Amino acid sequence: MTPAELNAAVNALRAGGVIACPTEAVWGLSCDPDNDEALAHLMRMKMRDPAKGVILVAASIHQFQPWLHQLPLALHAPLAASWPGPNTWLVPDNGRSHGLVRGAHQCVALRVTDHPVMKALCEAFGGPLVSTSANRAGEPPAMSGHEVSTLFGDELAYVVEGALGGNAKPSSIRDLVTGKVVRS
Repeated sequence: MTPAELNAAVNALRAGGVIACPTEAVWGLSCDPDNDEALAHLMRMKMRDPAKGVILVAASIHQFQPWLHQLPLALHAPLAASWPGPNTWLVPDNGRSHGLVRGAHQCVALRVTDHPVMKALCEAFGGPLVSTSANRAGEPPAMSGHEVSTLFGDELAYVVEGALGGNAKPSSIRDLVTGKVVRS
């Protein structure tokens, strides 16, 4: 990704757009997790039940500090030990999360990415981004930029070129408090 492409993607995000980008395992859709219109547009694009919520990804654990504020220090260790990487944690929401990010849950799903494109996007944006698979509800996720462009067309504000991270499956999802594995 060139600096001009990175700048165009971040400008699209800041303008309230939904972008498509490669992630660790599949193509994803991203937007500003605090933008009401962007989140609503993303849910409409995916035909996703808003009660399900979405995952937030960040370039570093530091970018999640507003979401981790008031979290007992003992619960920080599993996060630090598993990030960056394909590990999504369900963290008790401290009131920081937008309702469409959290969905009908009392937790917010957080992951520090090790994918170079997603990491660069979060760094340039200055904070976490929504990251959800690029597909309509119930359909398989897009596996290429061409596929995501064909599927969503002009609903996308920008498509970031790049390669998938090589993971065979999406990130695991675990509950931080209980340790229960939700998705392996």
